[in-house]
Amino acid sequence: MALFGEYNANLNYIEKQLNVSISDRGNVITLNGNDAPVAESILRALLSKLEDGKGHISIANIDAELRFLNEKDNKMDKDTTPRKAIKVKKKSIEARSPRQAAYIDALDKKDMVFGVGPAGTGKTYLAVAKAVALYEAKMVERMVFCRPAVEAGEKLGFLPGDMQDKIDPYLSPIYDALYDFLGKEETEKLLESGQIEIAPLAFMRGRTLSDACVILDEAQNTTSAQMKMFLSRMGDRAKMIITGDPDQTDLPIGQVSGLSEAISILKNMDDVSFTEFTIDDVVRHRLVAKILRAYDKHKKISR
Repeated sequence: MALFGEYNANLNYIEKQLNVSISDRGNVITLNGNDAPVAESILRALLSKLEDGKGHISIANIDAELRFLNEKDNKMDKDTTPRKAIKVKKKSIEARSPRQAAYIDALDKKDMVFGVGPAGTGKTYLAVAKAVALYEAKMVERMVFCRPAVEAGEKLGFLPGDMQDKIDPYLSPIYDALYDFLGKEETEKLLESGQIEIAPLAFMRGRTLSDACVILDEAQNTTSAQMKMFLSRMGDRAKMIITGDPDQTDLPIGQVSGLSEAISILKNMDDVSFTEFTIDDVVRHRLVAKILRAYDKHKKISR
Protein backbone atom coordinates (compact mmCIF):
# COMPACT_ATOMS: atom_id res chain seq x y z
CA MET A 1 0.00 0.00 0.00
CA ALA A 2 2.78 2.45 0.93
CA LEU A 3 4.56 1.96 -2.38
CA PHE A 4 1.58 1.46 -4.68
CA GLY A 5 -0.48 4.28 -3.16
CA GLU A 6 -4.14 4.26 -2.22
CA TYR A 7 -6.09 2.53 -5.00
CA ASN A 8 -2.73 2.14 -6.83
CA ALA A 9 -2.52 5.91 -7.27
CA ASN A 10 1.29 5.91 -7.46
CA LEU A 11 1.40 3.12 -10.02
CA ASN A 12 -1.28 4.81 -12.10
CA TYR A 13 0.65 8.07 -12.04
CA ILE A 14 3.86 6.36 -13.21
CA GLU A 15 1.89 4.75 -16.05
CA LYS A 16 0.52 8.15 -17.03
CA GLN A 17 3.97 9.77 -17.08
CA LEU A 18 5.78 6.97 -18.90
CA ASN A 19 5.22 4.64 -21.82
CA VAL A 20 4.58 1.66 -19.57
CA SER A 21 1.81 -0.53 -18.23
CA ILE A 22 1.97 -1.87 -14.67
CA SER A 23 0.07 -4.82 -13.28
CA ASP A 24 0.30 -6.09 -9.73
CA ARG A 25 -0.59 -9.31 -8.01
CA GLY A 26 0.03 -9.21 -4.29
CA ASN A 27 3.59 -8.03 -3.78
CA VAL A 28 4.65 -8.77 -7.36
CA ILE A 29 4.73 -6.05 -10.04
CA THR A 30 4.93 -6.72 -13.76
CA LEU A 31 6.14 -3.93 -16.05
CA ASN A 32 5.62 -3.76 -19.81
CA GLY A 33 6.52 -1.07 -22.35
CA ASN A 34 9.48 0.87 -23.70
CA ASP A 35 9.97 2.71 -20.41
CA ALA A 36 9.82 -0.39 -18.22
CA PRO A 37 13.49 0.00 -17.11
CA VAL A 38 12.81 3.62 -16.15
CA ALA A 39 9.71 2.65 -14.18
CA GLU A 40 11.68 -0.09 -12.43
CA SER A 41 14.39 2.43 -11.43
CA ILE A 42 11.76 4.75 -9.99
CA LEU A 43 9.99 2.01 -8.05
CA ARG A 44 13.25 0.67 -6.63
CA ALA A 45 14.27 4.17 -5.52
CA LEU A 46 10.88 4.73 -3.87
CA LEU A 47 11.02 1.33 -2.15
CA SER A 48 14.48 2.20 -0.84
CA LYS A 49 13.06 5.40 0.70
CA LEU A 50 10.38 3.41 2.49
CA GLU A 51 12.90 0.86 3.76
CA ASP A 52 15.07 3.69 5.09
CA GLY A 53 12.10 5.07 6.98
CA LYS A 54 11.94 8.33 4.99
CA GLY A 55 8.21 8.90 5.27
CA HIS A 56 5.44 8.02 2.86
CA ILE A 57 5.52 8.07 -0.93
CA SER A 58 3.67 10.85 -2.73
CA ILE A 59 3.31 12.11 -6.29
CA ALA A 60 5.98 14.71 -5.42
CA ASN A 61 8.47 11.90 -4.70
CA ILE A 62 7.72 10.32 -8.08
CA ASP A 63 8.17 13.69 -9.83
CA ALA A 64 11.54 14.08 -8.08
CA GLU A 65 12.73 10.70 -9.35
CA LEU A 66 11.59 11.60 -12.86
CA ARG A 67 13.57 14.87 -12.73
CA PHE A 68 16.77 13.09 -11.73
CA LEU A 69 16.33 10.44 -14.42
CA ASN A 70 15.62 13.06 -17.09
CA GLU A 71 18.71 15.03 -16.09
CA LYS A 72 20.82 11.88 -16.21
CA ASP A 73 19.51 11.03 -19.67
CA ASN A 74 20.37 14.55 -20.86
CA LYS A 75 23.88 14.11 -19.42
CA MET A 76 23.61 17.35 -17.44
CA ASP A 77 25.24 18.02 -14.08
CA LYS A 78 26.98 14.65 -14.11
CA ASP A 79 28.99 15.37 -10.99
CA THR A 80 26.00 16.50 -8.92
CA THR A 81 25.33 14.25 -5.95
CA PRO A 82 21.79 13.08 -6.75
CA ARG A 83 20.48 12.78 -3.22
CA LYS A 84 22.12 15.71 -1.48
CA ALA A 85 20.30 16.76 1.69
CA ILE A 86 20.32 19.38 4.45
CA LYS A 87 19.89 17.91 7.91
CA VAL A 88 18.35 19.84 10.78
CA LYS A 89 17.37 18.32 14.11
CA LYS A 90 13.70 17.91 13.23
CA LYS A 91 14.08 16.52 9.70
CA SER A 92 16.25 15.92 6.67
CA ILE A 93 15.46 17.99 3.57
CA GLU A 94 16.44 16.03 0.49
CA ALA A 95 17.00 17.54 -2.95
CA ARG A 96 14.01 17.04 -5.22
CA SER A 97 15.68 18.05 -8.48
CA PRO A 98 19.25 17.95 -9.84
CA ARG A 99 19.53 21.74 -9.56
CA GLN A 100 18.38 21.60 -5.96
CA ALA A 101 21.18 19.09 -5.39
CA ALA A 102 23.65 21.49 -7.02
CA TYR A 103 22.28 24.35 -4.88
CA ILE A 104 22.70 22.35 -1.66
CA ASP A 105 26.23 21.43 -2.75
CA ALA A 106 27.01 25.13 -3.30
CA LEU A 107 25.53 26.00 0.12
CA ASP A 108 27.92 23.46 1.65
CA LYS A 109 31.03 24.70 -0.15
CA LYS A 110 30.71 28.45 -0.81
CA ASP A 111 30.38 31.44 1.51
CA MET A 112 28.31 33.46 -0.99
CA VAL A 113 25.56 31.69 -2.92
CA PHE A 114 22.97 33.02 -5.35
CA GLY A 115 19.82 30.97 -5.99
CA VAL A 116 17.81 32.49 -8.85
CA GLY A 117 14.77 31.36 -10.79
CA PRO A 118 10.99 30.97 -10.72
CA ALA A 119 8.80 30.72 -7.65
CA GLY A 120 8.30 27.24 -6.24
CA THR A 121 11.80 25.90 -6.92
CA GLY A 122 12.81 25.75 -3.25
CA LYS A 123 15.35 28.60 -3.28
CA THR A 124 14.24 30.26 -0.06
CA TYR A 125 13.15 27.08 1.73
CA LEU A 126 16.54 25.42 1.26
CA ALA A 127 18.36 28.63 2.18
CA VAL A 128 16.50 28.82 5.50
CA ALA A 129 17.17 25.11 6.08
CA LYS A 130 20.90 25.73 5.60
CA ALA A 131 20.83 28.67 8.02
CA VAL A 132 19.14 26.54 10.68
CA ALA A 133 21.56 23.65 10.08
CA LEU A 134 24.57 25.95 10.49
CA TYR A 135 23.11 27.45 13.66
CA GLU A 136 22.31 24.06 15.19
CA ALA A 137 25.86 22.88 14.39
CA LYS A 138 27.19 26.03 16.14
CA MET A 139 28.96 27.10 12.95
CA VAL A 140 27.24 30.50 13.13
CA GLU A 141 25.96 32.43 16.15
CA ARG A 142 22.85 33.88 14.54
CA MET A 143 20.59 33.91 11.51
CA VAL A 144 19.74 37.16 9.73
CA PHE A 145 16.90 37.38 7.20
CA CYS A 146 16.10 40.47 5.18
CA ARG A 147 14.37 41.62 2.03
CA PRO A 148 13.85 44.94 0.27
CA ALA A 149 10.66 46.70 1.29
CA VAL A 150 9.43 47.85 -2.10
CA GLU A 151 7.53 51.17 -1.87
CA ALA A 152 8.24 51.20 1.90
CA GLY A 153 7.52 54.91 2.17
CA GLU A 154 3.95 54.43 0.99
CA LYS A 155 2.33 51.04 1.46
CA LEU A 156 4.16 49.87 4.59
CA GLY A 157 3.31 53.10 6.37
CA PHE A 158 -0.40 52.31 6.31
CA LEU A 159 0.01 48.91 7.97
CA PRO A 160 -0.68 48.86 11.74
CA GLY A 161 1.97 48.36 14.39
CA ASP A 162 5.69 49.03 14.68
CA MET A 163 8.28 48.39 11.96
CA GLN A 164 8.49 44.68 12.78
CA ASP A 165 4.71 44.37 12.43
CA LYS A 166 4.87 46.20 9.10
CA ILE A 167 7.61 44.04 7.58
CA ASP A 168 6.44 40.65 8.92
CA PRO A 169 3.70 40.09 6.29
CA TYR A 170 6.34 40.43 3.56
CA LEU A 171 8.51 37.77 5.21
CA SER A 172 5.90 35.08 5.77
CA PRO A 173 7.81 32.48 3.64
CA ILE A 174 10.78 32.90 6.01
CA TYR A 175 8.58 32.43 9.09
CA ASP A 176 6.86 29.40 7.53
CA ALA A 177 10.20 27.72 6.89
CA LEU A 178 11.53 28.54 10.36
CA TYR A 179 8.40 27.14 12.00
CA ASP A 180 8.82 23.99 9.89
CA PHE A 181 12.44 23.45 10.95
CA LEU A 182 12.46 24.79 14.50
CA GLY A 183 8.83 24.92 15.62
CA LYS A 184 6.98 28.12 16.46
CA GLU A 185 7.98 28.19 20.14
CA GLU A 186 11.72 27.81 19.46
CA THR A 187 11.57 30.36 16.62
CA GLU A 188 9.88 32.94 18.87
CA LYS A 189 12.47 32.29 21.59
CA LEU A 190 15.38 32.83 19.19
CA LEU A 191 13.74 35.99 17.87
CA GLU A 192 13.47 37.38 21.38
CA SER A 193 17.13 36.57 22.15
CA GLY A 194 18.33 38.12 18.89
CA GLN A 195 19.77 34.90 17.53
CA ILE A 196 17.22 35.21 14.72
CA GLU A 197 16.92 38.67 13.23
CA ILE A 198 14.34 39.56 10.58
CA ALA A 199 14.53 43.08 9.19
CA PRO A 200 14.12 45.27 6.10
CA LEU A 201 17.19 45.51 3.89
CA ALA A 202 17.59 49.20 4.75
CA PHE A 203 18.45 48.21 8.35
CA MET A 204 21.63 46.48 7.12
CA ARG A 205 23.35 49.75 6.20
CA GLY A 206 26.48 50.50 8.23
CA ARG A 207 26.67 47.04 9.80
CA THR A 208 29.25 44.27 9.57
CA LEU A 209 27.63 40.84 9.74
CA SER A 210 30.04 38.29 11.24
CA ASP A 211 29.48 34.76 12.60
CA ALA A 212 26.11 34.74 10.86
CA CYS A 213 24.17 33.14 8.05
CA VAL A 214 22.55 36.05 6.21
CA ILE A 215 19.74 35.55 3.68
CA LEU A 216 18.51 38.23 1.30
CA ASP A 217 15.15 37.15 -0.12
CA GLU A 218 13.29 38.69 -3.10
CA ALA A 219 16.61 40.16 -4.19
CA GLN A 220 15.25 41.08 -7.62
CA ASN A 221 13.64 44.08 -5.91
CA THR A 222 16.93 45.57 -4.75
CA THR A 223 18.40 48.57 -6.51
CA SER A 224 22.00 48.51 -7.67
CA ALA A 225 23.08 50.56 -4.64
CA GLN A 226 21.17 48.34 -2.20
CA MET A 227 22.71 45.14 -3.55
CA LYS A 228 26.24 46.58 -3.38
CA MET A 229 25.54 47.75 0.17
CA PHE A 230 24.25 44.32 1.21
CA LEU A 231 27.12 42.32 -0.30
CA SER A 232 29.66 44.57 1.39
CA ARG A 233 28.18 43.79 4.86
CA MET A 234 29.84 40.37 4.85
CA GLY A 235 32.08 39.81 7.86
CA ASP A 236 34.30 37.01 9.17
CA ARG A 237 32.84 33.48 9.38
CA ALA A 238 29.70 34.57 7.54
CA LYS A 239 27.67 32.88 4.84
CA MET A 240 25.48 34.97 2.53
CA ILE A 241 22.61 33.51 0.51
CA ILE A 242 20.82 35.67 -2.06
CA THR A 243 17.57 34.44 -3.61
CA GLY A 244 15.22 35.93 -6.17
CA ASP A 245 13.64 35.77 -9.60
CA PRO A 246 15.05 38.32 -12.08
CA ASP A 247 11.88 38.02 -14.17
CA GLN A 248 9.57 39.10 -11.32
CA THR A 249 10.88 42.52 -10.28
CA ASP A 250 8.50 45.04 -8.70
CA LEU A 251 10.88 47.96 -9.23
CA PRO A 252 9.68 50.98 -11.24
CA ILE A 253 9.97 50.59 -15.01
CA GLY A 254 13.48 51.49 -16.12
CA GLN A 255 15.03 50.80 -12.70
CA VAL A 256 17.96 48.34 -12.90
CA SER A 257 17.55 45.30 -10.65
CA GLY A 258 20.44 44.88 -8.23
CA LEU A 259 20.13 41.10 -8.57
CA SER A 260 20.46 41.08 -12.36
CA GLU A 261 23.40 43.48 -12.17
CA ALA A 262 25.14 41.41 -9.48
CA ILE A 263 24.80 38.25 -11.59
CA SER A 264 26.42 40.04 -14.52
CA ILE A 265 29.24 41.52 -12.44
CA LEU A 266 30.08 38.52 -10.23
CA LYS A 267 29.33 35.56 -12.51
CA ASN A 268 33.03 34.80 -13.18
CA MET A 269 34.17 34.92 -9.55
CA ASP A 270 35.20 31.45 -8.35
CA ASP A 271 34.33 32.23 -4.72
CA VAL A 272 30.71 33.04 -5.58
CA SER A 273 28.24 30.35 -6.64
CA PHE A 274 25.19 30.77 -8.87
CA THR A 275 22.43 28.19 -9.21
CA GLU A 276 19.91 29.05 -11.91
CA PHE A 277 16.60 27.22 -11.54
CA THR A 278 14.10 26.77 -14.35
CA ILE A 279 10.40 25.96 -14.58
CA ASP A 280 11.38 22.28 -14.73
CA ASP A 281 12.62 22.59 -11.13
CA VAL A 282 9.30 23.77 -9.68
CA VAL A 283 8.52 21.43 -6.78
CA ARG A 284 5.16 22.84 -5.72
CA HIS A 285 1.90 21.47 -7.09
CA ARG A 286 2.39 20.22 -10.67
CA LEU A 287 -0.09 22.85 -11.85
CA VAL A 288 2.34 25.64 -10.86
CA ALA A 289 4.85 24.63 -13.54
CA LYS A 290 2.07 24.46 -16.14
CA ILE A 291 0.85 27.93 -15.16
CA LEU A 292 4.35 29.41 -15.41
CA ARG A 293 4.86 27.83 -18.84
CA ALA A 294 1.53 29.24 -20.01
CA TYR A 295 2.54 32.71 -18.88
CA ASP A 296 5.93 32.40 -20.60
CA LYS A 297 4.22 31.32 -23.82
CA HIS A 298 1.78 34.23 -23.59
CA LYS A 299 4.65 36.65 -22.99
CA LYS A 300 6.49 35.43 -26.10
CA ILE A 301 3.35 35.71 -28.25
CA SER A 302 2.68 39.24 -26.95
CA ARG A 303 6.12 40.30 -28.09
